[in-house]
Amino acid sequence: MLMFDLHCHSLFSDGELLLSELVRRLEVKGYEAVCVTDHADESNMDFILDGITRACNDINRHSATKLIPGIELTHVHPARIERLTSKARAIGARIVVCHGETIVEPVIPGTNRAAIEAGVDILAHPGLISREDVGLAAENGVLLELSGRKGHSLTNGHVAAMARSQGAGLVINSDGHAPGDFMDAAHARNVGIGAGLSPEEVERIYDVNWKWLNSMGLFQDRSE
Repeated sequence: MLMFDLHCHSLFSDGELLLSELVRRLEVKGYEAVCVTDHADESNMDFILDGITRACNDINRHSATKLIPGIELTHVHPARIERLTSKARAIGARIVVCHGETIVEPVIPGTNRAAIEAGVDILAHPGLISREDVGLAAENGVLLELSGRKGHSLTNGHVAAMARSQGAGLVINSDGHAPGDFMDAAHARNVGIGAGLSPEEVERIYDVNWKWLNSMGLFQDRSE
């Protein structure tokens, strides 16, 4: 199983690691890629994406694990999500994540729907997401996250069941903030199985998402 993580955090927000250390730690774990998606709104998005994109070329030149610039829109009002999604892509985010309606934080109701309608790439830890929103995610190609993070992971079973019933795509991410948060392949597989998926379904998630990453032209020198 090719390993990658499309939702984690560095010192640009509330993570503990510099980009170089974060990538190196995942290189040792055998990861193909990592997308750093630090928490952002209007106040810090330019700063974060400028720093990540400037680091990418140098880091990727010397690392087997490729760094992808991303962003996580976090606790922004649903009315602002579409505009911020467009801005993030315009200034360098290759993957846009939105902080979904996890049951362990006071996320504004309607955030899940607004993020899906805006066409973000990944709706992180979407909590007790409705069947209707999952159906819309399937239509819009928005991936729903199964989270390896404590608290956010409590609704993974619900998310997986809803995604299966509506044909929505899934992604397994760490939401890593510290060195111990990042998962090896066995742990990631168990996150999916613990959410009610079969081992074959977990493998398929990674296969499908790896093809998606390749379709973005991020790994032109890597085999599928």
